[in-house]
Amino acid sequence: MKYLDEYRDPEAAKKYLDLIHRTISREWTIMEICGGQTHAIVKYGIDQLLPDQLNFVHGPGCPVCVTPQEMIDKALAIAQLPDVIFTSFGDMLRVPGTDKDLLMVKSEGADVRMLYSPLDAVELARKNPDHEVVFFAVGFETTAPANAMAVNQAYKHHINNFSILSAHVLVPPAIEAILSDEYNQVEGFLAAGHVCTVMGYRQYEPLADRFKVPIVVTGFEPLDIFQGTYMALKQLEEGRYEVENQYARAVKPEGNLPSQELINRIFKVADRSWRGMGEIPQSGLCLRSEYAKFDAEQKFNLDVDLPVRKTECIAGAILRGQKKPLECPAFGTRCTPEHPLGAPMVSSEGACAAYYNYRNFQQKQKSTPL
Repeated sequence: MKYLDEYRDPEAAKKYLDLIHRTISREWTIMEICGGQTHAIVKYGIDQLLPDQLNFVHGPGCPVCVTPQEMIDKALAIAQLPDVIFTSFGDMLRVPGTDKDLLMVKSEGADVRMLYSPLDAVELARKNPDHEVVFFAVGFETTAPANAMAVNQAYKHHINNFSILSAHVLVPPAIEAILSDEYNQVEGFLAAGHVCTVMGYRQYEPLADRFKVPIVVTGFEPLDIFQGTYMALKQLEEGRYEVENQYARAVKPEGNLPSQELINRIFKVADRSWRGMGEIPQSGLCLRSEYAKFDAEQKFNLDVDLPVRKTECIAGAILRGQKKPLECPAFGTRCTPEHPLGAPMVSSEGACAAYYNYRNFQQKQKSTPL
């Protein structure tokens, strides 16, 4: 397929792999931010082709994975209210809350629907004026423009039975939290190309300068990842700490200005709790006061966090890059995609799901007596 096959060209990838092997002189740890990059790395065995001195760890780049359990519980509480149609992208339906997930409450009679766009939820509200329609607005900066557009359309057309449950999170504060952690191992980052398509990459420059880490905006195909890795490694070896753009075919330094204007008009930056990472200041988006009637938390009076049950899931350590899925004692046994203990095993971008789909044989070999 044109514009795709060339980014999976094995000969071009081998050239970058040879450059990486010739360049590296010591151990380095690099974190990829996006779950899509994680799946590409594991699926294509990219990390297994790299030198042993180069350690890839997986970051909090899956919005489903970082949505905290208490937010899932709020979604469940809303979905079970009478005359509510609760809508969401499909990857949120099986993320476990304290006791249930959205598919379970649907099986018990709640009106839970999978949609492909928040604008579909606005249309659903227009056609069902006797119901409250709620859209679970989950995602990084990438999905924020569409959710902002949905709120804007509901506001413009006076569709007051529509609201969103906002769980939006922002990438730069998460990087700062990881680098500020006393147990941090990360020395360089592959930043998420699609996030930077919307937001640009100027906001990463203070982080690279302050923490002395290279940050390379990177795409999602094998050749993207090999090239982004080489660019980050070359900076590390040369003692440079800059923001570079490997994904220049899609990302401009300033990003998409109309999308940013829409996000800033509808949302404001707020503190946000992340699964396994706790509250990160100024790391989320919530609706501005003039759009408060479209805020599901306020509409349904969900200001108090619901209790969270302890679990053996080590999602927090995985999302911070401190452990890998195969290090979890429950991986592949008590935690599977059919019976997940945590979101990283559910999401299509989750690190645990990637390892289960593409590396589960390693766990089986580890657990089989010789």
